[in-house]
Amino acid sequence: MSGILQAIDSGISYLSNELWGWPLIVLLFGTHLFLTFRLRFIQKYIFKAIKMSLIRTREGEGEISHFGALTTALAATIGTGNIVGVGTAVAIGGPGAVLWMWLTGVFGISTKYAEAVLSVKYREKNPDGSYSGGPMYVMEKGLKQKWMGVIFAVFTAAAAFGIGNSVQSNSIAVMVNETFNISPYITGAILTILTAAVILGGIKSISRVCEALVPFMAGFYVLGCIILLVMHLDKIPGSLLLILGGAFTGTDAVAGGFLGAGIKEAIRFGVARGLFSNESGLGSAPIVAAAAQTKNPVRQALISSTGTFWDTVVVCAFTGLVIVNSGDWSEGVSGTILTKHAFTDLGAFGPVILTVGLLTFVFSTIIGWAYYGEKAIEFLAGKKAVLPYRFLWVVVVFLGSIQSLDTVWHFADLANGLMAIPNLITLILLSGVIVNETRKYLWENRLDESSDDE
Repeated sequence: MSGILQAIDSGISYLSNELWGWPLIVLLFGTHLFLTFRLRFIQKYIFKAIKMSLIRTREGEGEISHFGALTTALAATIGTGNIVGVGTAVAIGGPGAVLWMWLTGVFGISTKYAEAVLSVKYREKNPDGSYSGGPMYVMEKGLKQKWMGVIFAVFTAAAAFGIGNSVQSNSIAVMVNETFNISPYITGAILTILTAAVILGGIKSISRVCEALVPFMAGFYVLGCIILLVMHLDKIPGSLLLILGGAFTGTDAVAGGFLGAGIKEAIRFGVARGLFSNESGLGSAPIVAAAAQTKNPVRQALISSTGTFWDTVVVCAFTGLVIVNSGDWSEGVSGTILTKHAFTDLGAFGPVILTVGLLTFVFSTIIGWAYYGEKAIEFLAGKKAVLPYRFLWVVVVFLGSIQSLDTVWHFADLANGLMAIPNLITLILLSGVIVNETRKYLWENRLDESSDDE
């Protein structure tokens, strides 16, 4: 049995490595750059968007507030990618991977914005008053290519079990076991019960939990990172040099003789983990953006774009700098252990901060991605398939807690790439629609006008 599992892991790893070669990296990062220039550097509106996101009043048609949509999207994106994912990227790609993650976030803001514009514009209102949207509906209604929507929905429903479920539960089970010596079976059982209690109530239940959980979990974790950086303030300049140098040379001979795997690995793991973390270009976050109460697509898109800013430009940057600053990355340990080592300087509080941070990140991601997966299933098979999918989701939470982390990560990378390809192609083909909507509502200063797309 172990031989069969090893063969499966090797096969998944090979496919993941082939998929995440230069073509996909160029397509992803190239789309970020293309949309950034076509949208006249939409990133310059980020602070205006942050201000808009904090308003919780009802603004238009939709199921949940735009703040609820944002926090649900953040709940799904701020997860193990921000902690374990950054550690994995540094462990394999060297410190330079941190810069590529960060750049993926900066330029990915434009892609996250573009995804949301299209998803809100082409969303559908169901007979029961709920809303359905996302790249699959954009492909069906915008491109008139339903077959692409079907492919995307299949990849999304499958990918959800990796990026949004098993990877998350596995990471926290490993961390809790190493920190508190608690069996993964116990951790998995608790996560399973909590997940079932939330997701069976649908998007309104999920958004209520996320509105309360996300601000606390992000603030708690970032505070721990800031304390660590202040404690080793003198090392920060050297760490920044390592990150900058490693990003463009792939070597880090300055640090204890460590030699990185080359610039390709720094870029590959930086971009791949950047996508895993902020999901810009993946097509997942706009699924919940389509359920937001908003006056027009651009208004919600601006708010959605702040998710990438908080996730990667802020949280991942702090994690990456803390890891490089610790110096432990040169010892050849795995991503999970690497991040744990970086927090040991806080004494007994370090493992607690890291574990509580990861636990909240994991739980929020699991419930956020449950919604993405069920919307993909709804597109494929209708409302009748949603409840069985939710029950299957709960089962996989437990199974993910007791599986090999390497296998789970390889599957997550493979599934992410398969989701991203049709979504990125759609964004490029419909970039003219995105520009027209942006001109109509943002550049002509009509953000408060209601859309007639409904």
